[in-house]
Amino acid sequence: MAGEPQADCLFCKIVAREVPATIVRETETTVAFRDINPQAPTHVLIIPKVHYQDAAALAAAEPQIIADILRESREVAAEEKVEDRGYRVVFNTGAGAGQTVFHAHLHVLGGRGLQWPPG
Repeated sequence: MAGEPQADCLFCKIVAREVPATIVRETETTVAFRDINPQAPTHVLIIPKVHYQDAAALAAAEPQIIADILRESREVAAEEKVEDRGYRVVFNTGAGAGQTVFHAHLHVLGGRGLQWPPG
């Protein structure tokens, strides 16, 4: 069921502390941790503590949590000292967009120049 932890979901296991992660921030609704395959000097993932397959499903069901995630992205950028230089926030939605873990998550990328268009 949407919103409920999924036994086979890596990110649900991180929320439950069943899988280790380098957690940099946590709120009542979110967990932020370092990506294990960073694409920039700062690469932090922010996930909701509830399980939804992707950002679109999360936004439709619990828009306040999307707002929480975006608010946390600013806090992560400030703590990582990339806020003033610029940073990118990315939700990949669906396999065709590069989503590989099907639990909604936001990437915070910074610490180097980021080209446009991405990909």
